[in-house]
Amino acid sequence: MAEAFVLNATIRSDKGKGASRRLRRLQNLVPGVVYGAGQDPQSISIEFKELVKQLENEATYSHILTLKLEGADQQVVLKDLQRHPAKSDPMHADFLRIDENKELHINVPLHFINEDICVGVKMSGGVIGHQMAEVEISCLPKDLPEFIEVDLENVDTGDTVHLSDLKLSEGVTIVALSHGDDHDLPVASVNIPRGSDLEDEADATEESAEEGGTPSEEE
Repeated sequence: MAEAFVLNATIRSDKGKGASRRLRRLQNLVPGVVYGAGQDPQSISIEFKELVKQLENEATYSHILTLKLEGADQQVVLKDLQRHPAKSDPMHADFLRIDENKELHINVPLHFINEDICVGVKMSGGVIGHQMAEVEISCLPKDLPEFIEVDLENVDTGDTVHLSDLKLSEGVTIVALSHGDDHDLPVASVNIPRGSDLEDEADATEESAEEGGTPSEEE
């Protein structure tokens, strides 16, 4: 396991909101819990600075982490993170122990590529819209990707990339798609800029289609 994905933690015995506030304010620690894999939950604390630095790495949110807990290493994923509503500082972290033989359900970030050469932008002046920043997947720990790429190179104006269009590595499935076609949600689209000639043409085409004809040039 790369050192970049290691967190040091200690077991804490004090529990409750008051104890958590004291940890944060007096000891500069972030309370948390580690659970799962058929073991009892453990209340833990992590140094604030160490956790903040770790969270600067986007891959932390979708990577298997080594939690060093008083001499014993545990393989975990970050399952939930509570932040201060104003400062955005981490206030509590939940870690799920992994079972190599059990599938994970976890959110992974989407990386949008080839936006600069997107055909709908270059050829038609379209504007890219992002409808999602991450997606929930299911896979075994060994198959966990750090991110999923969304290739926008061949997306034209008016086109939409859906969840079913994403290319996934072997062993990875998108949770939403297991619930049926009506959960095949949009991920990104290339839209016609408002007020452009393209929008006027699209409106004319739509009106003509509703009337059962095709737009014609004025004589």
